[in-house]
Amino acid sequence: MSNVHTETQTDRMPDAEDRNELCARMQHALRDLRAGKIVVVTDDDDRENEGDFIALSDRITPDTVNLIITEGRGLLCQAITPERAREMQLEPMVSRNTALHSTAFTVSVDAIKGCTTGISSSDRAITIRTLADPESAPEELSRPGHIFPLVAAPGGLSERRGHTEAAVALAQLCGALPSSVLCEILDEDGTMARGSRLSAIADRLGMPEISIQDIIEYEAALANEPEVVETARAMVPTRFGRFQMRVYADAAGREREPFVLIPESFIAELESRTGAATTAPSKRAATEKQPAPLVRVHSECLTGECLSSLRCECGPQLDEAMRRVQQEGGLVVYLRQEGRGIGLTDKIRAYALQDAGLDTYEANTALGLPPDDRSYAVAAEILQEIGLTELRLLTNNPDKIHGLEQGGITVTERVSLIMETTPENHAYIRTKQEKFGQLMEENMEDKNDYSGN
Repeated sequence: MSNVHTETQTDRMPDAEDRNELCARMQHALRDLRAGKIVVVTDDDDRENEGDFIALSDRITPDTVNLIITEGRGLLCQAITPERAREMQLEPMVSRNTALHSTAFTVSVDAIKGCTTGISSSDRAITIRTLADPESAPEELSRPGHIFPLVAAPGGLSERRGHTEAAVALAQLCGALPSSVLCEILDEDGTMARGSRLSAIADRLGMPEISIQDIIEYEAALANEPEVVETARAMVPTRFGRFQMRVYADAAGREREPFVLIPESFIAELESRTGAATTAPSKRAATEKQPAPLVRVHSECLTGECLSSLRCECGPQLDEAMRRVQQEGGLVVYLRQEGRGIGLTDKIRAYALQDAGLDTYEANTALGLPPDDRSYAVAAEILQEIGLTELRLLTNNPDKIHGLEQGGITVTERVSLIMETTPENHAYIRTKQEKFGQLMEENMEDKNDYSGN
């Protein structure tokens, strides 16, 4: 875990061609991290050129821990922010740090609940998730233990070009909890793997390889341009009327081609509200004569929308949203977050577990995946780019309200999206109410037609 600080490379910015390659490389790594996979992160080329395995703490599984410690052979640590260290009351391992690169170890920890000896891959995964979970309390960790927290420098990579800071930066770029696990990569002979040997290991394991310099340049590139940019627009005739479809590119690689559907009849009013016809959008608030537009933030569901699956109510929800915004004035933001963010393959794997008796929450966790891995940051940024910062939100999901408000959007009213349930999706909808905190106006025992996507 080299933490050598250098000054010289931070000033170098890539040209356009190099920048495109950098963005592609980084976005590949970020996609893999969000999917719970591991990436290889190297030091600066003109320094030790050592490498670490890095994976997101909030997506860690026993299998991932086992792969890291088996293939890496180094010390398994967990990078956290200074704020998290204070919240969990983690003191420095020693009162006087004389480590070569001042690596900020705290006391080691184990999770108390769910752990046995603390050393197994399963126990370590539980500890890692517990330490990363913002709902965890200090008394949920025993000290000492088998996970070694490392505290990132307050200034991140601009202050210290170490793997600890890189691990936290990657988690933040992914929109995940600001913590990652990391482990030095040793060669088979016990020496540090470097250069071509690191690349060979990454290739053999099918892992992306990036450098700390890549992360720094990527963060700088994002800081110098809008995070979401409109790339195309055209009118699309639908069963619910004509809609203008605007497609966006996400510079951070969090979303693949999100888009917006705006009823043709609402375009002029939207431009009037946001000042889109001027060079500087006014983003003026709604008035009594102009109630806030109705907005639906909808996550992709191929099975429900294209195959008319009865397991969920996503298809009817999208239809109803398009009908409502056409009728009342508003728009639909469509995010490519298949399977609540876990992707189509894992969604179908979760379906198989549901067929065996698990509910949707249990199936995701059994696969080592978050029950809901969606983020609404991109939706908020798209709405900001459009200039629509005050709206009524068509949803039963409080997470969407919170996510948009974190992105600077004011939700003046939550409008329920009530759909008829079926025998096939009744248990699914009940799980969303009971385990995902969906807001239901009536008890499902009394009215069997509430949903909550």
